[in-house]
Amino acid sequence: MARHKVEISGVNTADIKVLSNDEMMELFKKMHNGDPFARNDLVQGNLKLVLSIIHRFMHREDNMDDLFQVGCIGLLKAIDNFDLSHEVKFSTYAVPMILGEVKRYLRDSSSVRVSRSLRDLAYKTIRVKEEMVLDLGREPTIEELSKKLNVDSFDVMTALDSLRDPISMFEPIYNDGGDTIYLYDQIEDKRLQEHNMDIRMAVENAIQRLSSREQFIIDQRFVVGKTQMEIANELGISQAQISRLEKNAIASVKKHLK
Repeated sequence: MARHKVEISGVNTADIKVLSNDEMMELFKKMHNGDPFARNDLVQGNLKLVLSIIHRFMHREDNMDDLFQVGCIGLLKAIDNFDLSHEVKFSTYAVPMILGEVKRYLRDSSSVRVSRSLRDLAYKTIRVKEEMVLDLGREPTIEELSKKLNVDSFDVMTALDSLRDPISMFEPIYNDGGDTIYLYDQIEDKRLQEHNMDIRMAVENAIQRLSSREQFIIDQRFVVGKTQMEIANELGISQAQISRLEKNAIASVKKHLK
């Protein structure tokens, strides 16, 4: 049975070996004892960890080769700084370090500029976060980070948020096979609420002037969402009659709105 093959930076992802935790610990011991090949084996055995992380950013970055190499830099830093004396899984320590490296790359290549002081705090927060992950065996909370940094928790959150990529207003956020909903569809301009209320009342008054049959057709077509043929079958008239009544009703509403 053929395996799915994807190549990133010349690496065939179908051939990547995944190390067990015992194999990982043995290689770390060898590396610390001077084995020249152990570090490379650790890198090769954790490439899927890098792939799993950069997969989150596939919709934001066209050049996945570059992102993969950046992730590998984070992996190398994690390998070189991992302390066996702490009872923490390597992946627990490596993930935030790789993720931080990737986010730094994306932020630095972004067209949105962040102030130097905020950027410095963000980098310092990431470094402290990596250290605390190793000590705690989990990711620290914002409150724990702010206490460690002696910085207000709001400033810590703002710094971390500055590393996030901006999202386009035209970013699709939902699609059920029909019309796509974009981010801008969910953004409400409160300044338009009063204006929209005036329009809504005017439309309702105009609809009240229609005949009961025309009101029924407008309601079924544009509120319930039925087709002209479905309404025609329900009223026992032709689709052409429904179409004519609908056009007349819309023209009448437009006339009263002018």
